[in-house]
Amino acid sequence: MFRLGMAFCAVASLALAEGFTFTIASPVASQDFRSKTAAFVFRTEGCADPAKSQISGTAEGIVKGARRSVPLKVDAMSRPGVYAVYQTWSAEGEWVVNLKGTCTSENAGAVIPIGPKGFVRESSKFFPRPATAAEIEAALKALTHGGKQ
Repeated sequence: MFRLGMAFCAVASLALAEGFTFTIASPVASQDFRSKTAAFVFRTEGCADPAKSQISGTAEGIVKGARRSVPLKVDAMSRPGVYAVYQTWSAEGEWVVNLKGTCTSENAGAVIPIGPKGFVRESSKFFPRPATAAEIEAALKALTHGGKQ
């Protein structure tokens, strides 16, 4: 039992050493019925008190050649540090989700491309800060210029 406790403490220490970040998953991963209609869910990691995290985001897209920005509906789930993102953006066009978060003095950011079948984990980018405008534009450009995700 002692070794298991030590292993858990070592893993927890490594997670905290890596800083505040996000991990994305399909809605079923939240184990919360309220997320069943979500586009995806994400969990905060590296935050000593997940309930104190401040999370926001936008969907950034290009529809018929015009740039769009739509506020996200991000709901906290029953487990601390777990959030669902609901599709507030149009089904038309190319989109990325831009997530921002803070936990005490640490920041996190992510740019998650949205493909025809939902979020694209393999092309998602995670940052120890909010994503820059250039990073968001690069992700959109990858979607709109033959890089269909």
